[in-house]
Amino acid sequence: MTEALIDYGLFLAKTLTLLFGISFLLLLLVRARKAMGSWEEDRLEIVSLNKRYRSLAHQIKQASLGHKDFLKFLKAENKAKKGTDEKKKAPQKRLFVLDFHGDLKATETAELRELITCILLEAQEGDEVLLRLENAGGLVSEHGFAAAQLLRLRRQGLRLTVSVDRVAASGGYLMAAVADRIIAAPFAVLGSIGVVAQLPNFHRVLERHGIEYELHTAGEYKRTLTLFGQNTEEGRNKVREQLEAIHSLFKAFIREHRPHLDLSRVATGEYWHGQQALELGLVDAIETSDDFLLAAARERAIYKIAYHAHKRPLERLLASIQAAFRY
Repeated sequence: MTEALIDYGLFLAKTLTLLFGISFLLLLLVRARKAMGSWEEDRLEIVSLNKRYRSLAHQIKQASLGHKDFLKFLKAENKAKKGTDEKKKAPQKRLFVLDFHGDLKATETAELRELITCILLEAQEGDEVLLRLENAGGLVSEHGFAAAQLLRLRRQGLRLTVSVDRVAASGGYLMAAVADRIIAAPFAVLGSIGVVAQLPNFHRVLERHGIEYELHTAGEYKRTLTLFGQNTEEGRNKVREQLEAIHSLFKAFIREHRPHLDLSRVATGEYWHGQQALELGLVDAIETSDDFLLAAARERAIYKIAYHAHKRPLERLLASIQAAFRY
């Protein structure tokens, strides 16, 4: 009897501990949700890169000069800036900076389309856009839609520069090709103008274990290759035919926007690094996005803009996991 009471007491203690732990976690989640209340709505974030660069320069200047000398420097700088501002008659031209980090489904396209809409609503003559692109490619339809968003800028007369510091391959290069000008870091990866489809087939494994698989379709080519059925040569040929058709569309799009390219040379599915890509005409200059921005800051007002769409907690978790395994 005593042992039973002891066992029951231990069980009760464990249960209460578990319930307390769950309650504590729920309390933390509720508090976190309340604290995040101001972030529930979609929001547009705008950062002046001119101010950021100036702040960084001032920090270095302050560290290298004495306090009095730094104050003298600030006074002289403000005086010079005031004189320059008085001479300016026309508003300073602007450069909008966007970032796009690609994945198989080009999921950032939703934010990209909102950013482009915002820019077009406020665009003025002389404004330009820099897209910092990191994209190794993925689904044809998704990346084609992302490229169509960038075309909206071109059609409204805004000059678009795409910078590739690491990779713009396959669907990523499809997006980059829309630009007036493509710049790339020396070892950035570009190209891969091709189409691929692959899937495993478990038919023999199922057959070996006496498992039958049935697939019923209406339409001759509704399903060409399957994971579990027996694939036919006719189905394989149809898939190859479809891949060639998509490849032809890919090449036609590239030809339209970069007509000087020798597609027989570059549309082979191969990829090249920065300097090789320059020699082939895939890019227009070897330059990092950092150097481009520092040069532009001398004559333009630069604004980095980002669109943050509200996501449910589960969506945010899945997005963070996906980001961790992006490349």
